[in-house]
Amino acid sequence: MESVEVHVIYLIRHGEIEGAGQKRFVGWTDLPLNATGIRQAYAWREFFHHKKWDAIYCSDLRRSIQTAQIIAGNQSERIDPLADIREINLGEWDGRLMEEIRNAFPEEWARRGSEITTYRPPGGESFLDLEKRVWPAFKKISGRRQSNVLMVAHAGVNRVTLCRVLGMPLENLFRIAQDYGALITIDQNRTPFVLTALNRSHAEWIEEEVKENFN
Repeated sequence: MESVEVHVIYLIRHGEIEGAGQKRFVGWTDLPLNATGIRQAYAWREFFHHKKWDAIYCSDLRRSIQTAQIIAGNQSERIDPLADIREINLGEWDGRLMEEIRNAFPEEWARRGSEITTYRPPGGESFLDLEKRVWPAFKKISGRRQSNVLMVAHAGVNRVTLCRVLGMPLENLFRIAQDYGALITIDQNRTPFVLTALNRSHAEWIEEEVKENFN
């Protein structure tokens, strides 16, 4: 029986960042990983130590590059930072506390809630703008038909990507959980693509493997 080459995209949100405990708008603000985020990346590095990556892509923001470099280890020369999969641009709101924006600009805050796909913060992007930037980049990556692809991006980037993969309205993007350092897997062998894992932490993935091996 002829074996079928498996084509999988391992899509990971970068690890936890400095100041993660605060409810703050973080888009293009270029924050580094904190100690927890570094540990999350090293846990995935250990898990994937046997894997030969055909390609590694990441956002060109520091938190994404750091995560990719740690996971890649001695395959770091394969990393290709891409501006097109950078997090959403939040303009004048970037880096500011959500409570501050809610209190200072109540009408704009309400508009964002009611027009979640099309609202642009001053000087920033809407989620529709983000989708138009990210989806062509994702299609280009997936079109190369590489077997094992690591892609390290952001919560917003991953959510708009999954809305397209799942054929889900963009208005529902916040129904998709995206934790720091969590893994998504997308099976490219089937048409349309199939989501095979969502928002898995390293610990959850290990637990699932143990269950499969002992059942």
